[in-house]
Amino acid sequence: MAHDVQLEAITYETKEEVPQELKEKKLSWQKLRRYDSLDLESRSIPGHHHGHHSKALTRSLIFRLAFQSIGVVYGDVGTSPLYVFASTFPNGIGNNDDILGVLSLIFYTITLITVIKYVLIVLKANDNGEGGTFALYSLLCRYAKVGFIPNQQAEDRDVSNYELELPSGRAWMASWLKSALEKSKLAKQILLFATMLGTSMLIGDGVLTPCISVLSAVGGIQVATTKVTQDKVVWISVAILVLLFLIQRFGTDKVGYSFAPIICVWFALIGGIGLYNFIHYDPAVAKALNPKNIIDYFKRNKKDAWVSLGGVVLAITGTEALFADLGHFTVPSVQISMCFVTYPALILAYTGQASFLRMNNDHVDHTFYKSIPKPIYWPTFVIAVLASIIASQAIISGTFSIIQQSLSLGCFPRVKVIHTSTKYEGQVYVPEANYLLMVACVAVTLGFRTTTNIGNAYGIAVVFVMTLTSCILVLIMIMIWKTHIILVLVYILIIGSVELLYLSSVLYKFDQGGYLPLAFAAVLMTVMYTWNSVFRRKYHYELEHKISPEKLKEVVASISLHRIPGLAMFYSELVEGIPPIFKHYVANVPALHSVLVFVSIKSLPISKVPVNERFLFRRVEPKNLNVFRCVVRYGYTDVQNEQEPFEKLLIENLKVFIRDGFGLSQSVLSNGENGGEIMDVRQVEEDMQPEEIEREIEAVDKAWHAGIVHLIGETEVVAGKGSSIGKKILIDYAYTFLRRNLRESDDVLPIPHKRMLKVGMTYEL
Repeated sequence: MAHDVQLEAITYETKEEVPQELKEKKLSWQKLRRYDSLDLESRSIPGHHHGHHSKALTRSLIFRLAFQSIGVVYGDVGTSPLYVFASTFPNGIGNNDDILGVLSLIFYTITLITVIKYVLIVLKANDNGEGGTFALYSLLCRYAKVGFIPNQQAEDRDVSNYELELPSGRAWMASWLKSALEKSKLAKQILLFATMLGTSMLIGDGVLTPCISVLSAVGGIQVATTKVTQDKVVWISVAILVLLFLIQRFGTDKVGYSFAPIICVWFALIGGIGLYNFIHYDPAVAKALNPKNIIDYFKRNKKDAWVSLGGVVLAITGTEALFADLGHFTVPSVQISMCFVTYPALILAYTGQASFLRMNNDHVDHTFYKSIPKPIYWPTFVIAVLASIIASQAIISGTFSIIQQSLSLGCFPRVKVIHTSTKYEGQVYVPEANYLLMVACVAVTLGFRTTTNIGNAYGIAVVFVMTLTSCILVLIMIMIWKTHIILVLVYILIIGSVELLYLSSVLYKFDQGGYLPLAFAAVLMTVMYTWNSVFRRKYHYELEHKISPEKLKEVVASISLHRIPGLAMFYSELVEGIPPIFKHYVANVPALHSVLVFVSIKSLPISKVPVNERFLFRRVEPKNLNVFRCVVRYGYTDVQNEQEPFEKLLIENLKVFIRDGFGLSQSVLSNGENGGEIMDVRQVEEDMQPEEIEREIEAVDKAWHAGIVHLIGETEVVAGKGSSIGKKILIDYAYTFLRRNLRESDDVLPIPHKRMLKVGMTYEL
């Protein structure tokens, strides 16, 4: 007797091709075992493995994107010259040569971290064009099984942009590290913790950037007139911040890329003023190119020089935005705009300020404004305020995107995500986050009052994110890029050492405001950990208590259960099996619609899932029950919005599944591990009779027109008997508090409220 053969993947287009496909695979015709349809995904939506395909971009398009990126990406790093020297010398300049040392530090820090690390290395670690902490994490999740939710499916790899391009060579080290990560629960927890921490710090950055940018820009009024006190500067800044957050709900698409010309003018101004000051005051500051000035600076000032690094690091604030905002542009466009516009303008600005300070040590408190030639003071002031608002807008929008990505991985409580633009992808608005950010920004501005104090807090958030990015990047270098170990060590020794040095310096200012981002991160980490921990426990509970296929057939086929006209969509988080809440529903409401679809909303560790690859169907046997499973797959930047015709798309794809994928999806070859009904290939052909398929499609259409009902499972969770005190606090108090004070699932999913029914049940975890 011919032996069984396991079929790894079957792709097909038409029913006539099935026998030929089977012949080509040299499969056994005598024995075709049928997997139970609840335990194996159907192959109805084929994908194409073409890896990271890049669109052919014309030169003009790249330059246009480079221009647009200036307004979106560089507002934060571009406004740093407003406050860097003031934060570096909070107690004044002790030695004139210290200015050369600090300028040298600024030059090499921007060159090493911004240009070499981010522009040349980190930008390559993008996830199909998307950047940020979650992009790095998603790359690791796709390469290795490091996630905690067991919802990975073989079909996920059929999505066109899922597979990674992996270079050959040095595979042994990548395999060893991959195996170590997959086997170690602690390593997975550390990786998830690092991702959450990076996310929390970036959200904290969303609080501090508007404060320091707007406050430093508005502070220029004091240079022009002594009548404006610091109190007035603070309240003007608060008014601008409140206005900025109130207009967020309108979205930024109406402004579009009008930011770019303003930031271009800003860079032209700071670069031009810097060049003027360099020539007019002290061209000898060009000596700062010699790194020996850094050594001399540390020799003269010792501990004070180390502490001052907390001010120097502010020169690279916003550098993470290079990577985080990559999704709106392309790698070449960001590289061009950074290397040919932003970098030269910043170097000229800092060089000019240093040249000015060499002749005016006592003006260090307001270096930027004091160094502006009088004829262009007020135009520069206006552009500075506009640039600071743009910098704030960029980080606020980025914070909304980060929260959306956290939601997709089950790492953040349910909040409403609103897509604010039909023209620009990725522009979202999160109402709860917006108002919390506004309150936090106002509180920080009123509490800290000066840019120096806020700068102490700001530095910690910036350096923490950069250090975490480097840690995850090293894993990607070894596991995915298969970079030579010597190059990895060089990266760690040079980039890693510099970042750790800056981190140690900013942590020294913990009691001078440095505690603020850590406090933000601690609160956010607590919220994220609580939600993610219970989310995982709920998923595992449902997985362990899912209804078996036999029990489901028994329930649905019961003579006491009435079938009524219409189509019901029952939502759950399980991608395999039927959740226990369904049995609870049937026990209390002994009626089911004529067509039943179990829908699972699932997030893949990729940025986007094409709409034509979003729906994955399978059938619940026997086929006359008209019960289906549907996994709806989203990427972490995809937005589930009301504009998308979700119901129509799902039903149309269901009909395609019935028409094109029915026969073969029921006959998948087994290697004999799972028992099942033996069926001949001739039976496959009989199952695909056109009359039967048309009758089933007609039944779906009839049910659709009779009405759709959305059944939402609302589960209460409590700690099980005998649980520890810590577990009871986590589930019964912390999670319950978050759940009751945030959105319900029906407020998050694009579901019509008029056709929605909630089903409640309590889980003992």
